[in-house]
Amino acid sequence: MAGILSLDSLDSGEALNKNILPVAVVLAAFLVCAFAVVASAAPSEPVRAVVLGDSTASGTGAGDYRDGTARTCWRSANSYGEVAAAKLRAGGRDVELRSVACSGAAIDDVRRPFKNEPAQLEALQPETDLVLLTLGANDVGYAEFGTLCITGDCSTSGNTVTDQLPAMSDNLFRLFTEIKAKSPTAKIIAVAYGSQLARGHNSLTALDPVCAPLVFTGAERVEGNKVASALDAALRATVAKARESGVDASFVSPYEADSVTVGKAFAGHSQCEAGAPYYRGFDALLPTQEGREAVLHLNKTGQSVLGGLVAASIR
Repeated sequence: MAGILSLDSLDSGEALNKNILPVAVVLAAFLVCAFAVVASAAPSEPVRAVVLGDSTASGTGAGDYRDGTARTCWRSANSYGEVAAAKLRAGGRDVELRSVACSGAAIDDVRRPFKNEPAQLEALQPETDLVLLTLGANDVGYAEFGTLCITGDCSTSGNTVTDQLPAMSDNLFRLFTEIKAKSPTAKIIAVAYGSQLARGHNSLTALDPVCAPLVFTGAERVEGNKVASALDAALRATVAKARESGVDASFVSPYEADSVTVGKAFAGHSQCEAGAPYYRGFDALLPTQEGREAVLHLNKTGQSVLGGLVAASIR
């Protein structure tokens, strides 16, 4: 019958092969495409991230605080951790972020209940992939040094901070090993503080009252920046020591690698250095604002820029 393949008409199976081969090729191509679609649709494992630390990690000064954290831990939706997570999500990564950072926390405070909250370390799980943290300033009296600068004369008092750096570094190193024990495969990113105040004269556009010469003298600015650099260098060295010991740790800072030169992202944006500083001034003392806890802390823009540096460091 015309149009119907007769097995009797095949010569050594040649006609059968000619008809089956194209069908097989089409079927194989279909299966390959089908498997590719299934593979691309399969959800990737989320990045499970935890933020530990102090006021810089919580976002004190950046506004938009999580319910129940204003006047206590000051956890901001604009913190560098939240910004970094948002940037990773925008790039197609699935990120589950939990911040337990709390304003005022020192290194030992993450090991124990603090401000009526559980120990921050309890947020870590064996499956945690990423730990972001900022710690160390509250262990060396950095805020107290700043207060002395504002209310008195700190121009020769930098040693009250720098003398405590070795003990702080040792304690922070131990914390890195504790984090690794709780979350063995987690990458730890230590995030630093930067230079809060201009080293020299005010910018002509510096408007905040904190820039008044009676608040921070020239000598106090020099001393303050020496202390800020020393703190950054100590944190950087601690991270390097942890990495050498087998901890997957890295360091993100507003400073360059010398801990003296402010990096490109933050250059020109210390308080009193420009009309658009990345740090809060005495504006934080207004009745509707956070109060003294936010003075010389990163503002929303500063946290956003720092979050961009953190996101860029995550591969």
